[in-house]
Amino acid sequence: MRLTLRQLQVFGAVCEQRSYSRAAEEMALSQPAVSLQIRQLEELIGQPLFEYVGKKLYLTDAALALRRASLDVFARLDSLDMQLSDLQGALKGQLHLAVESSAKYFVPHLFAAFKRQQPEVNLHLTVVNRAQVIKRLADNRDDLVIMSLVPQDMALEFLPFLNYPIVAVAPPEHPLCLAAQLSLRDLERYPLLVREPGSGTRKACEEYFQQKRVHFSQTQEVASLEAQKECVVAGLGLALLPRHAVNQELANGRLRELPVEELPLYRSWCVVHARGKRLSPVGQAFLAFIRAERAQISALAERFGAPPPASP
Repeated sequence: MRLTLRQLQVFGAVCEQRSYSRAAEEMALSQPAVSLQIRQLEELIGQPLFEYVGKKLYLTDAALALRRASLDVFARLDSLDMQLSDLQGALKGQLHLAVESSAKYFVPHLFAAFKRQQPEVNLHLTVVNRAQVIKRLADNRDDLVIMSLVPQDMALEFLPFLNYPIVAVAPPEHPLCLAAQLSLRDLERYPLLVREPGSGTRKACEEYFQQKRVHFSQTQEVASLEAQKECVVAGLGLALLPRHAVNQELANGRLRELPVEELPLYRSWCVVHARGKRLSPVGQAFLAFIRAERAQISALAERFGAPPPASP
């Protein structure tokens, strides 16, 4: 087959964007050029790659198979590039890291500490919710992922590296801020702002509420962590959020942490990859850094008022 890497790059952009025009913009090409590349690919393969249902673009079975193969090809080329640079005495390359949105405030600091040891390594960071992280793991999209609540029904290797606290927050003028001590049941009569289905924080809180037999009858769904914080600031409800995510708002007084006796709820962030996956040299180095630099991780966590690292 006479496939070219450029064709696979364009094909990958269309898969990601689910749009010829957005893929053209990302690749700095014209839309007709993108259409031509896809048409040539379809002629080589002998099958259609995309189909429209209504106004939405969907991948055919052939496209799904080609996508898996192309991701493997580019991963192997990246690994080769890293190995060649390693032979020259300096680790170079890009770490493809997917993280749950709850970890996005901490992970840049963690990578910055790693980069001080490996200055030629760059970060490609993808922030998604837990459900999307699980799909990316299944599709082998990243070198490593960082998530909590690692699924037990998948063949995964994982290393817990940081316990993080989930706390209840309210705007400073909220009546509950006057209380010296609260229980979760004291929060039940107020609206609770929750993330979308698939969020790791939402799943952890729902399981905890069930365990504590607490029920919130007034809930409002908010599809991003930033919007969730702003809704709390605006007085639309309470929320349970990772303390890392609201560190600045707590420091400047825009939010208050409520003194709930059953909180904080602690969960662990874990670095995860598929069992049997051949990690790239950069992936291996980042995983080794997390294993070895427990003191650095502890010091970084203390900036956010978090507890020491989790036990491996």
